[in-house]
Amino acid sequence: MKKLVLLGALALSVLSMQAFADEKPLKIGIEAAYPPFASKAPDGSIVGFDYDIGNALCAEMKVKCVWVEQEFDGLIPALKVRKIDAILSSMSITEDRKKSVDFTNKYYNTPARLVMKAGTQVSEGLTELKGKNIGVQRGSIHERFAREVLAPLGAEIKPYGSQNEIYLDVAAGRLDGTVADATLLDDGFLKTDAGKGFAFVGPAFTDVKYFGDGVGIAVRKGDALKDKINTAIAAIRENGKYKQIQDKYFAFDIYGK
Repeated sequence: MKKLVLLGALALSVLSMQAFADEKPLKIGIEAAYPPFASKAPDGSIVGFDYDIGNALCAEMKVKCVWVEQEFDGLIPALKVRKIDAILSSMSITEDRKKSVDFTNKYYNTPARLVMKAGTQVSEGLTELKGKNIGVQRGSIHERFAREVLAPLGAEIKPYGSQNEIYLDVAAGRLDGTVADATLLDDGFLKTDAGKGFAFVGPAFTDVKYFGDGVGIAVRKGDALKDKINTAIAAIRENGKYKQIQDKYFAFDIYGK
């Protein structure tokens, strides 16, 4: 009888392993030019908060992660043509994007900020931005905000393919500033040598119309993958894996309220 029980357990184990092996890999789209959320290490590998969260979610769901690099403004088109299964690339949950894709629950939430030369005075009304060249990442929520809020005030909005390109032109004086996620700007620019002499200016931007309800993972409309990922997000929040990853990159609770 014991042998039969043992053989039965082994058979179940083999079937379980086979089911895991047969599970389709999850192709996740990411833009690896957005430190500390996603960037390239010297050896060419992807590193960052988004990348680690994605791998933790795949491990929780018992599927293999396959990361597909793409410029940010090409991520939703790639999802629609099934080049990828999900987007995990610091994409804010907005009503406009919800028309094209479904979102999971948030996995973090931070405000947007404006960075300019240290000492630059910018009031709540933002009128001081008239005539200033402000860089934004093309296809981002920050571009829409800048065009609809800052441009009417007289700011000149300059779209770029990546935030790293913006940093180069801000540091070189070809741009007067940039608006982007506050955590990204702090870790990716202000704390670097290139960011010396620059600082956050003006108010924090949190308008739900532009910045949504936090950052989520995008999937195709009606895809059951959304529920699976939501279950996995809740699980890594509960088992401590989320905090372990968060503490690797940030000294505060990035999940937000």
